[in-house]
Amino acid sequence: MVVIDLLANALSTIMNNEVRGKKECLIYPVSKLVINVLRVMQKEGYIGNIEYIDDGRGGKLKVELLGRINKCGVIKPRFPVKKNEFEKWEERYLPARDIGLLIVSTPQGVMTHIEAKKRGIGGVLLAYVY
Repeated sequence: MVVIDLLANALSTIMNNEVRGKKECLIYPVSKLVINVLRVMQKEGYIGNIEYIDDGRGGKLKVELLGRINKCGVIKPRFPVKKNEFEKWEERYLPARDIGLLIVSTPQGVMTHIEAKKRGIGGVLLAYVY
């Protein structure tokens, strides 16, 4: 099986296991981008511990689920966003004001849209979670 988009595969695996009420899920294969996005989600309290398992191929991640995700997904195509355009994308992808977050890849690393607004930088939209 060929996986085209690793981030979309990881987020759909998390979403499917979350809906089924599982306590943890196994994501494979993984990349640096997937790990960085999951770290942002962990920092914001949507998922628990992340454990990397090196299997000699693409690697695997064991993710602890906390039951706090209602919906998460990847944003395709990866739209470029300027520092003052986040409101438009919040309205499109998030259910209400101050609920959920957009995950953005910036020149200073992967972060939430709230942190990017505070720093005054734009980037590329990767994912949403609420």
